[in-house]
Amino acid sequence: MGTREYPERPVAAVGGIIIDRGKVLLIRRGQPPLLGQWSIPGGAVETGEHLNEALRREILEETGLVVEVLGLIEALDRITYDEAGGVRFHYVLLDYLCRVTGGELRALTDASEVCWAARSELPAYALQPETLRVIERGFAMAASNG
Repeated sequence: MGTREYPERPVAAVGGIIIDRGKVLLIRRGQPPLLGQWSIPGGAVETGEHLNEALRREILEETGLVVEVLGLIEALDRITYDEAGGVRFHYVLLDYLCRVTGGELRALTDASEVCWAARSELPAYALQPETLRVIERGFAMAASNG
């Protein structure tokens, strides 16, 4: 697989908005990009891997949870530039609504911490604006799915 830092082309990645009992699952990133920041679980799609498979794998690897992928929330770019203006990271992200079906929550691989956060608590996590927007869309989608 090519390098994710200073890539020749964008990296396809998936993210999971996991809603359970009115709370969303957040992870604190243990690797760049977003090292030390709160975000949603997910990561790069591997060659030959279907999107839903990649998302289930990433969530299991980072959180120990088994999930069902319910539907696409949003597709977006996450581009990080270095001090000289070069593209350090470029991800094309596909964020999906998910539901927990099994497993045991714990911080694994790229996650240094995991937690469930209520909607009212989200400002305390200093989430990226696009992450917060997708989480809000996930709450709305979850509410309409019953």
